Amino acid sequence: MANHKSSVKRIRSNEAKRVRNKYYAKSTRTAIKELREISDLKKATELLPKITSMLDKLVKKNVIHKNKSANLKSELSKKVNSLKK
Repeated sequence: MANHKSSVKRIRSNEAKRVRNKYYAKSTRTAIKELREISDLKKATELLPKITSMLDKLVKKNVIHKNKSANLKSELSKKVNSLKK
């Protein structure tokens, strides 16, 4: 157990941040999964900017790495572009 007030507070705040980050990351993964399964161009083009924004926010908060975000955005945009053909 922690011996200092500051370390007790740090443990509490780390847990709160972990739960929050887990929620945002899981929400984004679910949205990505939905986009991958969509075969309708209109829905896909509506969903892509929202997912891109979600990924950018995760990078900004250091939840995921910027290269992972870039790879996911590239993959998803290729998927949407392939629906246009």
